[in-house]
Amino acid sequence: MKKIILLISIIFFITTNVNAAGSSSNDSSSTKTNYEKAVAHIKSAKKFEKKGKLEKAKKRYTKAQKLLIKSNEKKPGKADTLNYLGFTTRKLGDFENGEKYYLQGLAIDPKHKGINEYLGELYVATNRHNLAIERLGVLEGCNCEEYDQLKAVIAGEKSKY
Repeated sequence: MKKIILLISIIFFITTNVNAAGSSSNDSSSTKTNYEKAVAHIKSAKKFEKKGKLEKAKKRYTKAQKLLIKSNEKKPGKADTLNYLGFTTRKLGDFENGEKYYLQGLAIDPKHKGINEYLGELYVATNRHNLAIERLGVLEGCNCEEYDQLKAVIAGEKSKY
């Protein structure tokens, strides 16, 4: 009788551990966050934009924006999220709110390369070159693509985004 109880206990212990191990693949660590999904949509939108498929790009930017809003509500205060919120909002033609997101992000991380570049591009698009040059000044010395890209946009080249 003791052997049967011991055997049942061992089987129960093993099956419980197997089930627990199997369930870990469904936890949140293997599921993409709203932020990660949004970044994927943005990358896709940029590709559509380069191919001239602007309507498809707009749909992707819209999806990304919705996911980023959710991400920002769940985990506020992330400069990267605010950067992409500003970017998608700007790409959808809402420069005023795009600027607000960028400025919120800069309040968290004043030297954020992406925000400084994209905000500078927004300033060029809205004919505020002096403010774009300020953003370039923040990026000066970073030896980064963002500096080069913003400098080119200020000089009159078309933004690659």
